[in-house]
Amino acid sequence: MNKTEIISKADLLEHWLGHRNLTRKTIEKFPEEELFNYSIGGMRTFADLAKELLSLAVPGLDGIVHDKIETYSHDLPISTKAELLEQWDKDTPILIDLYNQIPEERFNDNFNLFGQYNFPIVHNIIYFIDNEVHHRAQGFVYLRALGIEPPFFWERN
Repeated sequence: MNKTEIISKADLLEHWLGHRNLTRKTIEKFPEEELFNYSIGGMRTFADLAKELLSLAVPGLDGIVHDKIETYSHDLPISTKAELLEQWDKDTPILIDLYNQIPEERFNDNFNLFGQYNFPIVHNIIYFIDNEVHHRAQGFVYLRALGIEPPFFWERN
């Protein structure tokens, strides 16, 4: 039986990077004060959500590439918008490099991400993307509640 490829490894990375670009634009839209202090309904601030994304992607990919299982930690010492954007920009080329080190043959191998999520590597990568989309949507709600137009969700470059 022949297997049909739906999306290539390169296209999945391009898709993810498009989401990262859009999330970066979302961070930029926030006023400094509201980025770190505004929330609705008991949800975390958008800064906390963005720090979670930073604490998942590169550490998760690093674990996959180096076959090491470390516990998840989201305590990033970031307290300004400039620091958040700087870390985002610093992590993106590292993310690309780590992602490109994963052989395509490993994508269906199970990996116990952070010792908690034992799924095929491709599912872990899709989780990173889905989680980012989910949290960015929360940021969009915050921006709208603040009277700020969020970036268009389809503009990912």
